[in-house]
Amino acid sequence: MTIIIDLRHALSMQNIRINVPSTFTIGVSTEPQIMTNAAERLLGLTPQAIEDMAKEIIFGQLRLTVASLTIEQINQDREAFLSLVSKNVDAELHKIGLYLINVNITDITDESNYIENIGRKAAAEANNKALIDVANSDREGAIGVAAANRDRQIEVARNEAASAKGQKQAEADRRVFIQQQEAEAVEGENVARADIARTNADLAEREAEALQRSEVARRQAQAEIERAQYTLESERLRAEEIAREEVAKSQIEIAAEAEAERQRRIARGEADATLARFQAEAEGVQAVLEAKAAGYRNLVESAGGDARAAATLLMVEKMEAIVAKQVEAISNLTIDKITVWDSGGNGGGEGSSTSNFVSSLIKSLPPVHDVAAMAGVELPDYLGSIENED
Repeated sequence: MTIIIDLRHALSMQNIRINVPSTFTIGVSTEPQIMTNAAERLLGLTPQAIEDMAKEIIFGQLRLTVASLTIEQINQDREAFLSLVSKNVDAELHKIGLYLINVNITDITDESNYIENIGRKAAAEANNKALIDVANSDREGAIGVAAANRDRQIEVARNEAASAKGQKQAEADRRVFIQQQEAEAVEGENVARADIARTNADLAEREAEALQRSEVARRQAQAEIERAQYTLESERLRAEEIAREEVAKSQIEIAAEAEAERQRRIARGEADATLARFQAEAEGVQAVLEAKAAGYRNLVESAGGDARAAATLLMVEKMEAIVAKQVEAISNLTIDKITVWDSGGNGGGEGSSTSNFVSSLIKSLPPVHDVAAMAGVELPDYLGSIENED
């Protein structure tokens, strides 16, 4: 398959972003090991999925290759650049069972026109070199003409001297001719020198213009580099700020989780403590009830298995407290004054009035048998009994 890769804004070693549109032709390798990789990685995939996978690999390797070279290396030695791209891309394609058949890079451009300026600089240098060669050729031609004229003058002079042999007029004519020829030679030499001077002036002017354009291009490139560095530094600072915010956010989340876990553990501890307290209280109540049950069981057994007799014995133990409560019921009665008129007898021989009053007061307390009866307990016979009056 043929894959079109339009790589844009790839960063070179000089931090200059360039565009590298290219076309890659790939296929499944016929080497056994790489074919095994193809069977493992590509079997079952659609052609579009295979193309997308290969495109990701090519994009990554092409960017890495561009980042390892300068603009001059990429632009001047295209063959070496293509060889390096093929080497890097092919090695990665082997991992998924593919190999690179051909790569073709159509054109390389950059946003800052750095490559175009390099071409203009090369063209200016070539033009200046051509002008210098032309000037050198003109100078050599003028020098050759002057030398030829001098040789011709010498030959003419020799011929005239041989033919005239003493003729004054011929000698004079020869001298005039020689002077003319010398004047023409000097004039030709001067013209040649003037042409050389003009050529040198034009060359110097063109060199100055080329140097000026080169300096402008260099400063533009430097400005682009500084802008790129500023952008890169801004992105780095922004990334550091985002990282710090993420760390602070993580710390807050960790602290919140820790506080929540602490609260959960406190609540769990309080719940466990409450449960343990209730369990302890329940176990205590159970122990008391079990002890009472054992005591009651032993009491019944000691009473010969008579539960009623055992209850009577318990009631006898509590009798004092019950009587005390009954006495307490009338203990708060206030008697301001008791006047007893006692004549020493009541005429009936049954005691004095005072003794009868005290006896009546004692009888006003609830009898012990009544208290026992209210509790549902029958007192033993040695404590007496109460007979009901019909």
